[in-house]
Amino acid sequence: MRVYNKFVAVLFLFHLSLTASAQSEGGLLLGAEANKKLSKELSISLEAELRTRNNFKTMDRWVVGLGAQYKLTNWLKADAGYKLLNTNFREDIDLKSSGAYNHWRPSYWGVKHRFYASLAGSYKFSNNIKLELRERWQYTYRPEKTVERWDFDDEAWEDKVRAGSGKNQLRSRFEISYDRKRALLTPFTSIELYNSWGIEKIRYNIGTDLRLSKQHNLSIYYRYQDMRQVDDEDYEPDMHYLGVSYKFKF
Repeated sequence: MRVYNKFVAVLFLFHLSLTASAQSEGGLLLGAEANKKLSKELSISLEAELRTRNNFKTMDRWVVGLGAQYKLTNWLKADAGYKLLNTNFREDIDLKSSGAYNHWRPSYWGVKHRFYASLAGSYKFSNNIKLELRERWQYTYRPEKTVERWDFDDEAWEDKVRAGSGKNQLRSRFEISYDRKRALLTPFTSIELYNSWGIEKIRYNIGTDLRLSKQHNLSIYYRYQDMRQVDDEDYEPDMHYLGVSYKFKF
């Protein structure tokens, strides 16, 4: 059994060395949202999202969320909500000061809890060009979890407790769209900065909304995610995403 465990660890180390050397990865984003208008100003929404990584081969996470939106004025709206994230945490290896292997932790599934609140202001010109700036605060908490890791000195598996941790982030998004009333297509592009005592990542989006009917809407887009300052435990490479999301209003 010791020989088998050691062989498995070597195989995964080889795989880790290949993925660590990659500069970026590709992934798929699939989303769906149902929106219910309760009054002229207030609406609620239920959403779900599925995300892949490793050039579309590995499931990265799935998300379900519940939110509420309130229209303060014609140009300003607020929203708040909660999301449950089930995340496939990437494998990790730590080294001794000498550079020798110390521990290897395989990838594993675990949940995160996210709460958010935001304000979004918009302005539409007479030529149908629309500008929108959204500022969102979010708090994400990862509960404590016990996972297995490989100890290279003992050549055996051991339990490792990952302590719970929380993070506050400010997300600033600026979007430009061509928003012509009752048009079939609404092209858009945006940039979003994630800030937590420094810019951690930047998201660039370009795509279009496709108006299928008054109640049904489809978004198709490309996203590039530029990683900047991220903790080792939250490591992600730069990502190229293809995204498709569906929205239903009732």
